[in-house]
Amino acid sequence: MGNNRYCMSFTTGSLFHSESVKLAAVYLNLGDWNSVRDKAIAENLLQARTLATLKRSCREVISRLKTLNPGELEFLIEGSHQERSYLLWLAVCRRYQFIADFAVELLRERYITLKDDLTYEDFDSFFNQKSEWHSELDRVTSTTRAKLRQVLFNILRNAELLTANNIIHAAMLSPRLLDLILKRNRGDLLYFPIFESDVKGMMR
Repeated sequence: MGNNRYCMSFTTGSLFHSESVKLAAVYLNLGDWNSVRDKAIAENLLQARTLATLKRSCREVISRLKTLNPGELEFLIEGSHQERSYLLWLAVCRRYQFIADFAVELLRERYITLKDDLTYEDFDSFFNQKSEWHSELDRVTSTTRAKLRQVLFNILRNAELLTANNIIHAAMLSPRLLDLILKRNRGDLLYFPIFESDVKGMMR
C-alpha cells in the first residue's frame, strides 16, 4: 500500500445521497458519464447555489459512482434508503484508498474487538500512522486535515455506520445487497462494521 499514493480530495460534501441517486438515474438513461456531467451542469440537477459548487459536486459524485457497475447503479436507484447508504459508502471506499484502509483497519477492527466508539483522536492516530508510509500526507495542512476528518465522520453518520455521538453502528446488510456484494467481491464486506459470523444470518 505504501507505494500507492493516497488521493485526499474528499473535502467536498458528504455521502451525497440524493445527488448520487439522481445522477445514477441519468447515467442509466444516457450511458455516458461526460453526458451526465454536461446535463447536470446545464440543468443544475444538483441545485447548487454557484456554478463552481455545482461543478465540484458533480465531479465528486461522478467519481464515486464510476466505481459501481450497472447492476449496482440500478440497485442504488431502487433500493431502500439504508441499502442506498451502504452502497454509497462502498463506492466511497472504492474511490478513496485512504478511506478503505480506515474502514478495514480502524472502523471494522474496533467493532470486531468490541470497542464501540470511534473518535477524532482515533482518526488522528490513524492519519499519523499512515503518514509514515505515505509522504503525501505530510503535505496536508492542519486545516485540510481537520476538514477531511469532519467530512469522513459525516459520511459515516450519513451511511448509518456511526451515531451522532460517535458510537459505531453495526451494518445490517439486506440479503439482496449482500448478494450483490458477494457476486462482485467478497472483500468489500471488510469495509463494514460486521462480524463474519453474522454474514450467514443475513443471507436468505
